[in-house]
Amino acid sequence: MTAGATIYALSSGAPPAALAIIRISGPDAGAALAALVGALPEPRRASLRTLRDPASNDILDRALVLWFPGPDTATGEDLAELHLHGGRAVVRAVEAGLSAMEGLRLAEPGEFTRRAFLNGRMDLAEAEGLSDLLFAETEAQRVAAIRMASGHLSRQVETWRREVLRLSALVEAELDFSDEDDVPEHAVDAVGEGISALAGEIDLTLARPRAERLRDGIRVVLAGPPNAGKSTLLNALLQREAAIVSDIAGTTRDVIEAPVALGGIPFLLTDTAGLREEGAEEIESIGIVRAQQAMAGADIVLWLGDEGEGPDHPRLWEIEAQIDRGGVSRETRRSARHRLSARTGEGLEALVADLIETARTLLPASNDVALNARQHRLLWECASALHGAEVQSDLLLRAEGLRLARHALDQLLGRTHVEDMLDALFGAFCIGK
Repeated sequence: MTAGATIYALSSGAPPAALAIIRISGPDAGAALAALVGALPEPRRASLRTLRDPASNDILDRALVLWFPGPDTATGEDLAELHLHGGRAVVRAVEAGLSAMEGLRLAEPGEFTRRAFLNGRMDLAEAEGLSDLLFAETEAQRVAAIRMASGHLSRQVETWRREVLRLSALVEAELDFSDEDDVPEHAVDAVGEGISALAGEIDLTLARPRAERLRDGIRVVLAGPPNAGKSTLLNALLQREAAIVSDIAGTTRDVIEAPVALGGIPFLLTDTAGLREEGAEEIESIGIVRAQQAMAGADIVLWLGDEGEGPDHPRLWEIEAQIDRGGVSRETRRSARHRLSARTGEGLEALVADLIETARTLLPASNDVALNARQHRLLWECASALHGAEVQSDLLLRAEGLRLARHALDQLLGRTHVEDMLDALFGAFCIGK
């Protein structure tokens, strides 16, 4: 990656399409645009221009072009956009013209967003939100990503950071100027109270549901003995044939995972090998071990086996899934949370509604910010440093705890960063973003 180079890329969907947008960013963006269309258009106004190949003067397209002088742009650099007709030949011809210009090169994945981060147009938390938005597949994921990309977490972290700085200033004043008249009285007590209040506020944020469930889905594991109807129920919930259904015991020998959105909420449904203590051959036994591991990591276990025989799990739902076969009566299966037929669909709607309602209690609220693993770790480090500073009577140690807390918040926003972490984040973006 060449710092300061001018980059270009297709920033819209793959052609053919109605329109194709090519973005150019860097110090030579204006010169590149002028080479294609002649004189630069008025800044920040769409202009209809004829694009010509700089080498042959052949017409490439008739398109809308926009010119954004930096630094007040999406990337913090000079930026140009070409809104072309979306045919493959048009896009190839314009890209060929740009590639022939000295100083221009094709952008790497995520490079536009990385430049926006490095140039202070967004912080790291906002960039992570944008990444989540690009990969959002459900409504819940979209709403959470929009909040993160719009800076909700960043503004909260900045408020906390200012409070840490204020408390640090009080500690430094007490250390250096405790005999001066302009130092507030009882500053030590005020700092302790302030640290306690800030740490408590951050603790509440840490206690909220994490982003992993929102990103990966609520893990629902279907478990029980062979021929209990697990695969049939999985297919019914997915509304497609994802698992093989057979009356032969041991048909499912491994875990089968299938993502699905129910009510706008992401779920990861897992069908497992039938659990039995005898009669399982070697491969099926491996599947049983994996089934037990899947249940241990589940958010919800749908147990299709005998009453009271399910694993010890905080959200174990006993399901009677074969009522169309004249199975266990209502009187002898009192603990069943749902009685249904995966074959006919009877009772299935109630199960889905229950799953959706329970999932909402496990996911971040729509007005909360969901922390990812990196953000949670750094915020936990900040809270730990604050709790350590809170109990210190030595002002030097208290000042050091506040410094560590501020450093963790700076890392969360990307004000101090590690290059390989940035490579991993922005490398997951598509080219042109």
